[in-house]
Amino acid sequence: MEPLNLARLEFALTTSLHFLFVALTLGLTPLILYMHARWVFGGAPVYERMTRFWGQIYLVNYALGIVTGIVMEFQFGLNWSGLAKLTGDVFGASIALETLVAFFLESTFLGLWIFGWHRLPRIAHLAVFAVVTLTAYASAFFIMVSNSFMQHPVGYERHGAGIRLTDFGALVGNPALTVTLAHLLPAALSVGAFFVAGVSAYHFLRRTRDVDFFRRSMRLGLVVAAVTTPLVMFSGIAQFPVIGGFQPAKTALTSGSDEELARARTLLAARFGPGDLTPPTWIHEASQVMIYIGQILALFALLLLPLMVWRWSVRLRPLLYVMVFLIPLPFVAVVCGWVVREVGRQPWAVYGLLRTEEALSDIGTVAITGSLVAFTAVLLLLAAVDYSLIAHLVRRGPEEDALTLGARTLPEPETGTATTHLSPEREETPWTSSGH
Repeated sequence: MEPLNLARLEFALTTSLHFLFVALTLGLTPLILYMHARWVFGGAPVYERMTRFWGQIYLVNYALGIVTGIVMEFQFGLNWSGLAKLTGDVFGASIALETLVAFFLESTFLGLWIFGWHRLPRIAHLAVFAVVTLTAYASAFFIMVSNSFMQHPVGYERHGAGIRLTDFGALVGNPALTVTLAHLLPAALSVGAFFVAGVSAYHFLRRTRDVDFFRRSMRLGLVVAAVTTPLVMFSGIAQFPVIGGFQPAKTALTSGSDEELARARTLLAARFGPGDLTPPTWIHEASQVMIYIGQILALFALLLLPLMVWRWSVRLRPLLYVMVFLIPLPFVAVVCGWVVREVGRQPWAVYGLLRTEEALSDIGTVAITGSLVAFTAVLLLLAAVDYSLIAHLVRRGPEEDALTLGARTLPEPETGTATTHLSPEREETPWTSSGH
């Protein structure tokens, strides 16, 4: 395989694996903020336990997601030096802001949240996690600012062999950015919502004693899923006219229309000159997978939500199995959407400014193969560790001895055994009361 194709394959694998962590992090953070707020302002102990249980899962995913992001950045420096040479002065602003937000503000306030349990006042502790939520989305915003410039360059001027930023307002007001955020943010929320609902269903299948805990979690997940999945579909459809204005071949291929594709080729030839400037045709299949999954998720979210209102619904085991099996589908959909967005830009690294082969570093096949194997192996290992740790936390459930986040340990008595504050008695389960 040629160095260019190897480098593209490496980019596809590293970014897709990293994006799985990002999607779950962005999806869980607002849900945990809601649980935390309900505990602070309502005082119900169940919401404290919900915050701690789902917060533990979030922290594992966040920590390993940071590591995968660092690994992913290495392949930029190794394989795509031409991209940095051309766009360094433009990306410098948004990447610097993302670094300040993610690695300084977000990580600092997340540390305050982790170690602030029972030390900070409740309102202050909630405010800390509110900052964590805002900075998580601000970090995603600034990353998408850079990516959107690669999709549709704006606010720049030529400067020697490179380009420099002349209008930061145009950069953050890029139409490629606004339509993407309207699609990406509800998509990430749907990932977290289906995850919470599916994990709750899993515990009902195991006949959990924490019925109130997981019923509230399931309702929250299904409500958010029922709201966000239609938004994902409508915002995705709304992207086509906007993106078609500057990437006509991408929208033509995703629509599957030969007539639109012929018109797109004519437009591209008039704009950039002769040559094949259309992306790979298989992005049509990737877009169809994304669309079909979105329809399935929207259908089940709207059908399952009314059923979860009644207490007896937790006995409908087929529905619980459906929710468990739905957990991976939003992850597949967001990765397909990311692949369509990135591959649909080909053959450009920066659309209309820099061809992909021009962005490639001057390194040989052996070096790129080595980095491909090494980085992919590391990311797959991190993904395996992440999901095994999450599965372990999910299986243990919200029992007090399993909730290390926010645990309040009293001084050890003379016997040498530590005691902890235990949560109130669990609600009696319907299957216990009915003789099961």
